[in-house]
Amino acid sequence: MNKINVLGLGPGNKKYILPIVMEKIRGSDVIIGGKRNVESVQEDMESKEILYIKSDLIGLVEYIKRNRQKKISVIVSGDTGFYSFLTFLKSHFLDSELEVIPGISSIQYMFSKISDYWYDAYVGSMHGKEFDFIKKLKEYGKLGLLTDNKSTPQEIARELIKNKMDKALIYVGENLSYENEKIYEYNAKDLANIEYKFEMNVTVLKWKTEN
Repeated sequence: MNKINVLGLGPGNKKYILPIVMEKIRGSDVIIGGKRNVESVQEDMESKEILYIKSDLIGLVEYIKRNRQKKISVIVSGDTGFYSFLTFLKSHFLDSELEVIPGISSIQYMFSKISDYWYDAYVGSMHGKEFDFIKKLKEYGKLGLLTDNKSTPQEIARELIKNKMDKALIYVGENLSYENEKIYEYNAKDLANIEYKFEMNVTVLKWKTEN
């Protein structure tokens, strides 16, 4: 019975996918992933069975359990350990049944683009959830955030201003690793009034208490 591969694809551009991940993809019989992820490695999946991650997650689990004689790889964006499908898989399979290979997360990539380290930062996601990022920023002085259509960089800036943190630095990374990648730097006061809809992005916040 084969192990189930869980593979991190990195921030998006194929150049940032680890060679061992591509080796596992080419050696697989079945690839499971989101549509965008599958398309990013489509040219390496000739004659492979492809299943897309949609709403019927239990159906995917049942398929995997019925087909363990096949070499199955589940591909996820970024790193496997950072808000990925691995969390769901671990609730249905033993650790010994999984082979997990990490990728470069969008947070890692973003910090590298602003020439900074992130071991001392608080890292979180605002996708469909709310948490007190103001409190975390005051505590850590540095945040790396995955944002969504509700918690936009501008909305984050407005919350900072409400909390008298208008001089906080905000870095927005848009379309990271792709040819149309853009990195922006603002303070909260300037960003709050910008009328621009950022595309898929990661946001880094910095705050010093002496501000």
